[in-house]
Amino acid sequence: MPLTRLLVDAAAARLGWRRTYTDTTQVDTLLSEQAETAYRQAPDHAALATAKHDDALAVQPGVLDVRGRVLADVVYLEGVLTGARNRGLPPALIQCLEDVVDHGHEMAVLLAGTVRTTAVVTAGSAG
Repeated sequence: MPLTRLLVDAAAARLGWRRTYTDTTQVDTLLSEQAETAYRQAPDHAALATAKHDDALAVQPGVLDVRGRVLADVVYLEGVLTGARNRGLPPALIQCLEDVVDHGHEMAVLLAGTVRTTAVVTAGSAG
């Protein structure tokens, strides 16, 4: 990502502005950059996770943190969806937002199940 763009985006973010894109090529580029950044920032993720998570209970705090962030994002997206419906935005966009919100809730449920499992298997091994 060019330095100029980084600086412009940083300045805009400090003012509460967001960049928008009307060209799908630009959107695809941004999505690719997001994925590349995520993977680049966690090069040793598997090694760190393996070192830190030596039993079921050690997994629990991280999964709880992720669930909290997912729920916060889903609640935000529910607001975006409500706004889109109230403003009469295109049905295709509303359908995409509904799908994202539904999947976010599903992910939160799966993460909650994972947290419960850490407690169950730990209690089972202690007894």
